[in-house]
Amino acid sequence: MGRTVIVLGGGISGLAASYHLIRGPSPPKVILVEGSKRLGGWIRSVRGSDGAIFELGPRGIRPAGVLGARTLLLFFLSVSSSRGLVENRFLSLAWSQKSCLSRGIIQLPRTDSCMWAVPCTPYPLASGQSPQLDSSLVHQARAERWSQWSLRGGLEMLPQALHNHLTSKGVTVFRGQPVCGLSLQPEGRWKVSLGDSSLEADHIISAIPAAVLSKLLPAEAAPLAHVLGTITAVSVAVVNLQYQGACLPVQGFGHLVPSSEDPTVLGVVYDSIAFPEQDGNPPGLRVTVMLGGYWLQKLEANGCELSPELFKQQAQEAVATHLGLKKQPSHCLVHLHKNCIPQYTLGHWQKLESAMQFLTTQRLPLTLAGASYEGVAVNDCIESGRQAAVAVLGTESSS
Repeated sequence: MGRTVIVLGGGISGLAASYHLIRGPSPPKVILVEGSKRLGGWIRSVRGSDGAIFELGPRGIRPAGVLGARTLLLFFLSVSSSRGLVENRFLSLAWSQKSCLSRGIIQLPRTDSCMWAVPCTPYPLASGQSPQLDSSLVHQARAERWSQWSLRGGLEMLPQALHNHLTSKGVTVFRGQPVCGLSLQPEGRWKVSLGDSSLEADHIISAIPAAVLSKLLPAEAAPLAHVLGTITAVSVAVVNLQYQGACLPVQGFGHLVPSSEDPTVLGVVYDSIAFPEQDGNPPGLRVTVMLGGYWLQKLEANGCELSPELFKQQAQEAVATHLGLKKQPSHCLVHLHKNCIPQYTLGHWQKLESAMQFLTTQRLPLTLAGASYEGVAVNDCIESGRQAAVAVLGTESSS
C-alpha cells in the first residue's frame, strides 16, 4: 500500500504542494485539510519630505512621477514586510536582512524620504533553483515584458482551478475542519485530530502559519514548537474603494506611505490603471488602500473595536489627502486579514536552520511550507509548495 501524505492548509502553498505531489512518478495518497470553509529589498524611510509622490525605479528616485509597477507588484500581492517590500516604518522591530533580501536586488540611492534595495525579479524568490518554465504564455510575457498580470475572473480563479483539478485526480479535501492536534504513533505515523474524527498519515506537509503549527505539535517536538512559535505575524486591513466620475492625478501601479507622513496607511494600489477592464459598467475609478503597521497593532493590543466603519474612514481620508479623491465612494469593501503577514525579524534564517536541523536529526516526517519561512508573495508560496512536494517525493514532479 502506498504512502499517505496529509497537507495542512488550503492556501496557495498547500494547494501547490498537493498539485505537485499527485504529479510525481509514484504519487502518494494525498489528503488536504483546510480549517476554514474557503480554500484558497528591505526598505527604509528617511524623515524629510514635502509629501510628494516619488518614482521608484532602477534609475533612482525622482519626484512628480509614479512608483514602478514591477517594483510594487510583489508588495501589493503580498502586502509584505519580507521579500516584497520591507520597510522599517511598518513595525518597531529589527528585520533579518539575510531573510528579507534575495537575488535580483536593485540598490537605490538614499535621498529624502526614500526607500532603497528593492527586488525586481518576476521569478520566484524562494531559496533553491526554480524550474525553467517554458510555454507560449511564458514566451509572450517575456517578449512583452509584463510587469503585472491577473486572471480574467480575478486571482481567486487560481485556487478554484487548483481545487477542481485536485478533486478530479482523487485528492480528498476536508474544508471547515480545523486541526486540533498532532501526535506520533509508535510506528512513526502521524495522527491528525480533527475534533470528533482523526486521520493518519506517513508524512505531513504543513502549509499553515508557523505559530499555529507550534501549538499543534506533540511533546516530542517541543524544541521545534518553540522555534516556530517565535515566527509572528501582523494584521492588515484592505479597503477597496470605487469612485464614479473621478480620475487620478498621477499614473502608475500605486504608492507607499512613510509612517512619518501617515502612521495608519501602508500604501495605495491604483487598480483602475493596472486593470482598467475590471472597472465595471458604468466604469468607476478603483483604488485599494492597505492599513496596518504600528497603528493597527496598538488597536489590537488595546482591545479596541476594529470596525469596518473605522477602516473605511481612514481609507477615505488617505485617498483624499494623497490623491484628492474627496467625494464619497460609490462602493466600498473592507476586509481585515488577521495575522496574515509573517515577520522576518532579526535572526529569522537562524530559526529556519534550527527548525531544519531538528527535523533532520529527529527524522520527523514533517515538511514545512508557506509564507512563514522563505517568502510571502504568491510566487514564493507556490515555489514553497513545489519544493515541499519535491522533498517528500525525492524527485521533481512531471512538467
